[in-house]
Amino acid sequence: MKMSTLNINSNSILQQQRGAAAVEFALVIIPLLLIVAGIIEFGRTFWYYDALAKSTRDAARYVSNTRVSPVVGVNDTIKDNAKLMVVNAVNAAKVPSFATGNVSVVCDPVDCIAPNYVTVSITGYTIPIGGWIPIIFYTGTKSWVARPAPATTMRYMQ
Repeated sequence: MKMSTLNINSNSILQQQRGAAAVEFALVIIPLLLIVAGIIEFGRTFWYYDALAKSTRDAARYVSNTRVSPVVGVNDTIKDNAKLMVVNAVNAAKVPSFATGNVSVVCDPVDCIAPNYVTVSITGYTIPIGGWIPIIFYTGTKSWVARPAPATTMRYMQ
């Protein structure tokens, strides 16, 4: 008789433990999923920033290279080609809502006839975050303005 009482008690204890484990799992999984989603969002944001920085570097190298621009100085065609180069590289990295108006090509001195330095920079672009986490940002996506903005300055090769 003692043996059957022992079996009944052990089975009910195991069933109670299984229920407690399910409750603990339900309580722990929500914060863990939020942490994973945050890591994914920040990783995606840094991916976008890196794509912007690399594209400005490539465009600045293009503008400053004398083999590409054999004329003295930097004309509007070279600036437009550099801007298009940045937009194409950024779009290839799947950065959302990026346009040619977000790219600036500036010479030092400003006249661009005989520049010493050429700067290609990203202006007025905010990186959207929170698009993949509607639980946290239920009012829509937020944006992050990269500070400092991605920019590259290179010496003009004369």
